[in-house]
Amino acid sequence: MADHARRALGLDAVWLLVSPGNPLKPARGMAPFAERLASARRIAGGPVLATDVEARLGSRFTVRTLALLRRRFPLVRFVLLVGADIPTQLPRWKRWKHMLRHTPLAVLPRPGETRRALAGQAMHRMARWRKRPRALLGGPDMPHAPWCLIPAREHPASATAIREALARLIDMPRRQP
Repeated sequence: MADHARRALGLDAVWLLVSPGNPLKPARGMAPFAERLASARRIAGGPVLATDVEARLGSRFTVRTLALLRRRFPLVRFVLLVGADIPTQLPRWKRWKHMLRHTPLAVLPRPGETRRALAGQAMHRMARWRKRPRALLGGPDMPHAPWCLIPAREHPASATAIREALARLIDMPRRQP
């Protein structure tokens, strides 16, 4: 999905930012950071990079991470790429309105979430700044960062479900020949 989004948006690269911990999720039940980073690095490749930059920056809030990244890489235009389960959660994020004013947002469809996301508070607030994916970073400067929905088949995979499936495989008793 990351590579599909990269091509749809015309991006040079996609960074998979592995968070040291989501402030909105309980730590219990979350895989250890090193395990999540290793998992992301296994699927990364080419212009899709998995990074622990958020941990190295000492940030757990996306708005702060983006501000720090912009300072370190002033010539790079960052896009926040999220699954459709995220827009409904945005009003709970720290300084979410500020973040969306300054950072283009690209949303990937998710089963059972896409319609809810488009009807939610965050997307309703941003409706007039919607663009086509290829136009997200093009055109004249706007008073507000644009957003787009990337056309894609809704993919049911989630990092949590993948980790749980892998854990079940690892815990399966081995068959004797």
